[in-house]
Amino acid sequence: MKTLICVPCLDTVHTFFFQSMESLVRRPGTSVSISSSSLVYEARNLLARRAIEGNYDRVAWFDSDMRFPPDTLERMHEALDCGLEFVCGLYFTRRAPVQPCVYHGVDLKDGNPTATPFWDYGSDPFEIEACGFAAVMMTGELLRRVAEAYGPPFSPGFGFGEDFAFCLRAREAGAKLYCDPSIKIDHIGYAIINESTYLATKGG
Repeated sequence: MKTLICVPCLDTVHTFFFQSMESLVRRPGTSVSISSSSLVYEARNLLARRAIEGNYDRVAWFDSDMRFPPDTLERMHEALDCGLEFVCGLYFTRRAPVQPCVYHGVDLKDGNPTATPFWDYGSDPFEIEACGFAAVMMTGELLRRVAEAYGPPFSPGFGFGEDFAFCLRAREAGAKLYCDPSIKIDHIGYAIINESTYLATKGG
C-alpha cells in the first residue's frame, strides 16, 4: 500500500514539527511531499495532484505548525483499515478564544456561511461536517472522486477556505468524515514576552 504524507507550508517549518515528522511511525511504502506557496490552497492542490498522479492508496495531511505523537499516522491508518474514508485528529485554534477545529452545523445561507465547533466530545470517533486540515488522512479514492467531480479539490468555495471547501465537496461526493478525539494534536503557537510578562510572573 502506498501512502503520501502531504505538507503544505509557506517558507519555513517549525522545529517541533520537524521532530514530530522525524519520529512518525511509518508503514512501508510511505513517502513525503512538501509544497511551498503563499496561498495554502495552491500548495494543497499541487500536493493533491501529486497524490493522484502517483496513484497513492492513502493521503495524509499535516500542517507545518503542528506537533503530534509518533503513533499518529498509524492510528489514522487503523481508522481507515476499519472502513473509514476520512479521519482527522483533535486539535484546537492557537489564538483566543481557543476552540476545537472540528465542526457541525455548517450553514451556507444568506451569504454568511457559519459552522459550530464541537464544544463537547467524548473519547470515541464521531462524525463531523468539516475540520481544519492540521492532521488528516483520507483514501486516495476519495481524493480522486472529489477532484473528478469538482476540479482542484482545495480551491476555496462556499464562502469558506480551502479545508472547509474540501470537506463540503467530499460530503457532497458521498463521503462521511470522522474525528478520532483520542488522536490529540498540538497546535504550535507563540507568545509575546515583554516587561509586563516579567512583572506578572516576578517572584512566582
